[in-house]
Amino acid sequence: MPSVSYEAGILVNALRQVREMIGQTDGKIAIVCKEIPGYANLLSIPGFGPDVSAKVIGALGDPNRFDNHRQVLKLAGLDLSGDRSGKRNDVPVVISKKGKADLRYGLYQAALVASTKDRSFIRYFTDKMTGREREKGIGTKIRVKMAAKMLVIAWTLMKKKEMFRAEHIS
Repeated sequence: MPSVSYEAGILVNALRQVREMIGQTDGKIAIVCKEIPGYANLLSIPGFGPDVSAKVIGALGDPNRFDNHRQVLKLAGLDLSGDRSGKRNDVPVVISKKGKADLRYGLYQAALVASTKDRSFIRYFTDKMTGREREKGIGTKIRVKMAAKMLVIAWTLMKKKEMFRAEHIS
């Protein structure tokens, strides 16, 4: 069918153009971010690339405006909340998800990469998994906790103007 082949060609070209524009935009973001204090500190965190680092900088702005890590977690919606309506006390506590969804998503992706590629994060992940392997969805839960930990580490590195070290995980 020539019409299907023609339409597929149009879609492939459109996809190439979109990918090229994304690449150009990522390049411009990297150029702008290099001038922002703390960007290099964030890039030193395993799993953090230009995209996640830019999202963290965009969300946090000046890291000194936060008094403690709970405020930072609340900004991202990684703070804990639970339904305590009085009906049951055993309702599981979950993250609030009231913060910045794109930041949460980026941090989760960074945690996913770090938990599979970086030795210190792999060790942290396996330590948290030990004994809980059969729990439903435990890998995702632990990666969400890792994402929260990574955000706190990022905030701390920005405040102290330090590079990432494996000791920051424990």
